[in-house]
Amino acid sequence: MTEVTGVRAGDLPDDLTAVEAGMWQAFRNGSVYDLRSGDAMVDDPHGGHPWGPERTVRGRVVCWLLLDGPPALAGRVSALKLTGLRIVGSLDLAGGTVVPYVEMNGCRFDEEVLLPEARLTTVRLVNCAVPRLEAARLHTEGDLHLPRCRFQRGIRLTDAHIGPDLLLNQAVVHRDRAGRSIAADGMTVGQDLQAELLQAHGEISLRSATIGVSLSLRGARLAGPYTRYALNAPQLTVGRTLYLTPAGVGGSQLSWVTPERGTRIQPFVSRGGVRLDDGRFGEAVDLGQARFDLTDRQELSLRRVQTTELRFLCERPRRGQVLLSGARVVTLVDRAGSWPGRGGLHMGGFFYENLVPRGPFPLAARLAWVAAATAEYNPEPYERLAAVLREAGEDEDAREVLLAKQRRRRETLPPAGKLWGYVQDVTVAYGYRPARAAVWMAGLWAAGSLAFAHAAHPPATPGDRPDWNPSLFALDLLLPVVDLNQASEWHVSGAWQWLAAAMVLLGWVLATTVTAGATRMLRRN
Repeated sequence: MTEVTGVRAGDLPDDLTAVEAGMWQAFRNGSVYDLRSGDAMVDDPHGGHPWGPERTVRGRVVCWLLLDGPPALAGRVSALKLTGLRIVGSLDLAGGTVVPYVEMNGCRFDEEVLLPEARLTTVRLVNCAVPRLEAARLHTEGDLHLPRCRFQRGIRLTDAHIGPDLLLNQAVVHRDRAGRSIAADGMTVGQDLQAELLQAHGEISLRSATIGVSLSLRGARLAGPYTRYALNAPQLTVGRTLYLTPAGVGGSQLSWVTPERGTRIQPFVSRGGVRLDDGRFGEAVDLGQARFDLTDRQELSLRRVQTTELRFLCERPRRGQVLLSGARVVTLVDRAGSWPGRGGLHMGGFFYENLVPRGPFPLAARLAWVAAATAEYNPEPYERLAAVLREAGEDEDAREVLLAKQRRRRETLPPAGKLWGYVQDVTVAYGYRPARAAVWMAGLWAAGSLAFAHAAHPPATPGDRPDWNPSLFALDLLLPVVDLNQASEWHVSGAWQWLAAAMVLLGWVLATTVTAGATRMLRRN
């Protein structure tokens, strides 16, 4: 009891080392306690240079300060601000409530930092070497900053609640025993999660996480060699935008501005699958210049994603698959060279309202895009593309898409259906080019008129009849439902009879194909 009373009064405990006593006084004063030597190589927390007792404090003393420390000096606010210190022993704040502000810069931790179910205000670990951060169900009122830190056995933030921002910029995170670098399922971040230029050597798991404003992985390099995914984030909710885009190295971070001259650009790279299934993104999913190095069994999965804008402007994945099945997007911004080839794309039920191509994207390439997504015939992708083109006023392109759909369907039909399909295609292009019927009709009429001008034509019955007219005779044969009083009044025989029968048959074929095409157009409208 006497010891506790002394601590409350601000007296130094008897068992503190000189270094810990200095930290104690700096805590009461709210000042930075800096034990750096001034030599950059010696002060590097990630280097191999040993740090002796002259810059070492015990983890339990740090916990004592944060959980039950002395009062601040008059006119000061107590805070723990350490620079260049080594913390030995476990820093265990599990279940505790920490009120003072915490900032550690360039520090070394010998053992893992334990913060599960703790409640803190603002915590900043900058450029620190940490074996592992265990912080499941952590609750912070302020920010959690971990920039440039290195974690040898991963980070756990499962079901954590982070106040405004979580910063992991330029951090290096290695995997834990389960192959995960960052386990943050169910985590909630009030505003932004920034992990720009992050290096993750294991799966990042953000299943059912909620980010209030934006999630930035600009310039990050993810690797998931031990799991199926490098980024596993199904049911992720982001208030505005997910950025898987480049960042500037050695200069200002890239946003929407042109980088300064000489700035080296580092793209987002994922060496492993990315899973964003069932995600909700308020403004956009931006994949500008992203690179996905996938195996044949891995995928970039955006199934059932909902967002206002999908910017599919990444490098073309050479292997693996891109899955957009069931996704709903208002505007699709894409580039022809970003999409994988046949067998590498699946987008059954993919709904989009507007197309905004970046660079040349001719209709032939757009049809190849749809064909690549339909290993087996599926009319829905063709119909969606045609509807979007028609809404944009591109009626001719929309008809070409629907014609391509009919040709693709023809491949699935039995031989008789294929034959009839070829007839419809050659004659009137399945009704999408009805002017062809007039051309065929005019050609057949002209050929028949010339041929029947040389045919013998005895009357079919005695009595009055109209004068013989080979042109009207040929037209009467071609028009199946119109009687011009020629074919029934004159008789031809031999080869001419076969020619007349052929004319009647071709007339019926033309009439049937025109009717079928018109029916399709009326049904579509």
